Amino acid sequence: MPSYKAPLRDIQFVINEVLDTENLYAGLKGYEEATPDLMNAIIEEGAKFAENVLSPLNQSGDEEGCVWSEEGVKTPEGFAEAYKQYVDNGWPSLSAEPEFGGQDMPNMLGIVINELAGTANWSWLMYPGLSHGCIKTLEAHGSPEQKAQYLPKLVAGNWTGTMCLTESHCGSDLGLLRTKAEPQADGSYAITGTKIFISAGEHDMSDNIVHIVIARMPDAPEGTKGISLFVVPKFNVNEDGSLGERNGVHCASIEKKMGIKASATCVMNFDGAKGYLIGEPNRGLNMMFTFMNTARIGTAIQGLAHAELSYQGSLEYARERLAMRSLTGPKNPDGPADPIIVHPDVRRMLLTQKAIAEGSRAMLYYLAQLGDIVDRGDEEAAKKADDLMAVLTPIAKAFVTEAGLEAANHGIQIYGGHGFIREWGMEQIARDARIATLYEGTTGIQALDLIGRKVLGSGGKLLMGFTEMMGEFVEANSDEAYAEFTGPLATYKDEWLTMSLEVGGKAMENPDEAGAASVDYLMYSGYVVLAYFWAQMAIVAQKKIAAGEGDTAFTKPSS
Repeated sequence: MPSYKAPLRDIQFVINEVLDTENLYAGLKGYEEATPDLMNAIIEEGAKFAENVLSPLNQSGDEEGCVWSEEGVKTPEGFAEAYKQYVDNGWPSLSAEPEFGGQDMPNMLGIVINELAGTANWSWLMYPGLSHGCIKTLEAHGSPEQKAQYLPKLVAGNWTGTMCLTESHCGSDLGLLRTKAEPQADGSYAITGTKIFISAGEHDMSDNIVHIVIARMPDAPEGTKGISLFVVPKFNVNEDGSLGERNGVHCASIEKKMGIKASATCVMNFDGAKGYLIGEPNRGLNMMFTFMNTARIGTAIQGLAHAELSYQGSLEYARERLAMRSLTGPKNPDGPADPIIVHPDVRRMLLTQKAIAEGSRAMLYYLAQLGDIVDRGDEEAAKKADDLMAVLTPIAKAFVTEAGLEAANHGIQIYGGHGFIREWGMEQIARDARIATLYEGTTGIQALDLIGRKVLGSGGKLLMGFTEMMGEFVEANSDEAYAEFTGPLATYKDEWLTMSLEVGGKAMENPDEAGAASVDYLMYSGYVVLAYFWAQMAIVAQKKIAAGEGDTAFTKPSS
């Protein structure tokens, strides 16, 4: 398994030079203290934790896996200790609201820390990772009592959270759910049903686990209009905040999986478990999207993480592995053969991995910034940011995870036969990456959301909000020196709009036309969006080179 080295210079370039984070957060209420110096210091500490604590547990955790028993789930050796260090260092509270112990840092900073931790050890990150969405859901929709009861412990990391949606007979079609919520005399609900594929549903790393559960109340409308949302703790919580008796929720088994084997994926039985309604009855799916959209951006980070880790391993291997001679003459004349990095096809795969990782990083950090603007910007800015997030989130979730899987497969190919065996770790990256295209809505589901709800459903308005921004960027950088980037970008922008109109026209005659085109449409959209962020990075670098500013060893293209 490659030893992870945090790409701090790449991260800082995107945050500080491409996305101009300093000026953005200086103008967002409550984020004024999120200066580049402070954020860089936090990121550097996160990198140390990822490199020194989490990365060494990645391959061993995969080999050991989790162990289920009647008493619960035991995580691999070192996982619980790493989580304790994570909590002691204050990482869970980084982006949470200060009222309940949070540090009130931007969500973008939390995304960066998740990239670092997730690239080092994605299975481990699954345990604290879902807590973020649980916290955001309760912050947005919980009652004052629920916030006071659950958020301090969740924010501190003493408790973790889950998202309980899927049932064995329904995956993404949540309108088919059967889990019941019966009202009780004390105002609580008895939750009964079985949920599957619940990440971190049971483990030995925290004192309590808070499940956010969708269920159907008696006489609720059929389909998605009859879904309500509940908070169901593993241990009931007393009025003074202490833990009470065990609730009626138990892990029946854990799945035997292709990848992320060190993450416990649980079958959870709710047997009249005590739960509490969040928000209004039958509005659960609307509120659940707070959690789901947070999780979708988090899942996109997984695609970035696996692209970055496979690239790091591949690059090191390609520089050291000797095989054959360069087509243009020996590059290592004193050795028996040349390093494989000189061969065009190997370079093609390495550059593809690099393009995916670095372009995806810029895209996802920008999405995280939009989330911060939604939270803290003025009404007009927040509305614009929300519209951009609406159209970019399905692209980010599906495209980046598909591209991350592609990068992982390139890693195996670069290693050749060694990539197919466990010793080098590349096959684990590919196995771990595979799930990212499935959970939080498959690529097909995201594609239908993009073309159906976001593009055609808005009459093209959401898409044009982004393409207009692309057009403004092209116009602002019309100098001939940047034509190699802005010219193709302008062409693809126009082609994207034309394609959208053509698909929309055919869909009016036959909706299946949109469904049939949806995944190809989404992937095309992803490449255009990636090109936009790469053009930004290239032009920023060119401007710095021309001005003689910054780290020219970093900004100048390598020969």
